[in-house]
Amino acid sequence: MGKKLSFVIPCYRSENTVMKVVEEIETTVVQRPEYDYEIILVNDGSPDNVWKVISDRAKVDDKVIGINLSKNFGQHSALMAGYNNVSGDIIVSLDDDGQTPACDVFKLVDKLEEADYDIVYATYPEVKQSLFRRWGSKFAKQMSDYMFDIKNDIKASSYFVAKRYLINEIINYKNPYPYMVGLVLRSTRNFGVVPIEQRKRIEGRSGYNIKSLIKLWLNGFTAFSVKPLEIGAYIGFITAALGFIFAIITVIRKLFIAPDMEAGWSSIISIMLVIGGIIMIMLGLIGEYIGRIYICINDSPQFVIKERVEKRKEQTDD
Repeated sequence: MGKKLSFVIPCYRSENTVMKVVEEIETTVVQRPEYDYEIILVNDGSPDNVWKVISDRAKVDDKVIGINLSKNFGQHSALMAGYNNVSGDIIVSLDDDGQTPACDVFKLVDKLEEADYDIVYATYPEVKQSLFRRWGSKFAKQMSDYMFDIKNDIKASSYFVAKRYLINEIINYKNPYPYMVGLVLRSTRNFGVVPIEQRKRIEGRSGYNIKSLIKLWLNGFTAFSVKPLEIGAYIGFITAALGFIFAIITVIRKLFIAPDMEAGWSSIISIMLVIGGIIMIMLGLIGEYIGRIYICINDSPQFVIKERVEKRKEQTDD
């Protein structure tokens, strides 16, 4: 037997879809007998019956490992929980809704092996998501490019394959705010892409709403970069410069152009509101950094595994 693939799939509201993904993985990998494999399914505190579906399969299928988290920690924390339990040489991350075609996994694996990349992402020439999600993904891409000084047009996705050494480095991060793109980019820039046709969701809708997307973006902004604080400094400098120029113009107008000019209370109030708003935003951003430092100092858990189920043995962690 050659190398081993470890599939890590975070599961949330997917009781009717995740087993279709598992079956597609098993059907695909058996066509390449030189590879062994395991499938790690992480229940991220899903409110449906997905954990029962996962545990039932794990008890009879020695290729499937079920991990049950104690609550909903988020997709990236669920991935970290899975990564901490892999045993393969190549790690594959994909979604539980069937949109990321597992049948194409060897396109990514072969690219990883042939080009000696550290990580290979699937990219989608046609994104089959709602306009809101496409806009959100585009914003996240631009944010990541700026935060991590990415100069090319590579777009990270939730479907990727990575070498084990990279995953081992990623799981060294123990803080409660994992952000996968940041964790990858702080370790390597040796990555490639493979175009893959994205499917439509089998059923249901994305678990990301505006609140969760903003939370994810904020995590990306603050987890691995201080550039938001630099932006605040630039905004402060520009605002101060504009205020100084406006003050000079006002004095000149009062002295030489319109001595009887009345005080512009509305313009003063507007300027005060703009400046006050900028100050409050920056104070909130600084508070977010301080709050995260406080939570990290208190060792808030990245994830908590309540139960692990597999065919060879079953164990429950209190």
